[in-house]
Amino acid sequence: MQTIDAQPVAFQGANVRSEFIKKTYINLMSAIACFTLIEIIFFKTNIAFLIVNALSGNWMIAMIAFVIAGMAASRAAFMSHSKTTQYIALYAYVLIEALIFTPILAYADFYAPGVIQSAAIVTLLAFGALTAFVIMSKTDFSFLGSLLKWVSIMALVFIVAGALFGFQLGTLFSVGMVGLAGGYILYDTSNIIHHYPSDRYVGAALSLFASVAMMFFYVLRIFLANRD
Repeated sequence: MQTIDAQPVAFQGANVRSEFIKKTYINLMSAIACFTLIEIIFFKTNIAFLIVNALSGNWMIAMIAFVIAGMAASRAAFMSHSKTTQYIALYAYVLIEALIFTPILAYADFYAPGVIQSAAIVTLLAFGALTAFVIMSKTDFSFLGSLLKWVSIMALVFIVAGALFGFQLGTLFSVGMVGLAGGYILYDTSNIIHHYPSDRYVGAALSLFASVAMMFFYVLRIFLANRD
């Protein structure tokens, strides 16, 4: 997403492009570090168990609220000219993701020690490989946008249907969602190289963080399914 008067970074000088990419990935790493720190705080205190108990009977309501909040945070990060507002949006989204992840992390930590670390390593390796592929191939993956949105809507329909009608979304669904997250990483990375305005590195980092978080969530589900 770009503002009307903002020039894509691809049409600016090499120094501007390099600085934009560096700031984007610094903010991404900062968001991941903040997410990790929040989860550590949750689990070193009783907050994690309070969150699990609060969400256990209100999962669908919580998910809808989180989706709306996530969309609002993403829009604020992209549309606001204020860097303060952009950063508030980014770290508000990080907090939202930390809340969403707490139940599955609590389950994994209790029933399958070591799985969280394994899933994190696989996710980071996949992210690195996909990022390298976009950079080396120099392909513009922006054409994936409409397809990714359509698949995301269908996935959300299945998730809601599963919650309402009580059927399980198995390992095959998780594999598909990992593939969807990979598609978003290709799309986001391509947009960072070709299409984002140079002043929207916070929003770019938010998009990448959301894609990495999605991949981590479903990689973790695959690991847990194989442990059961």
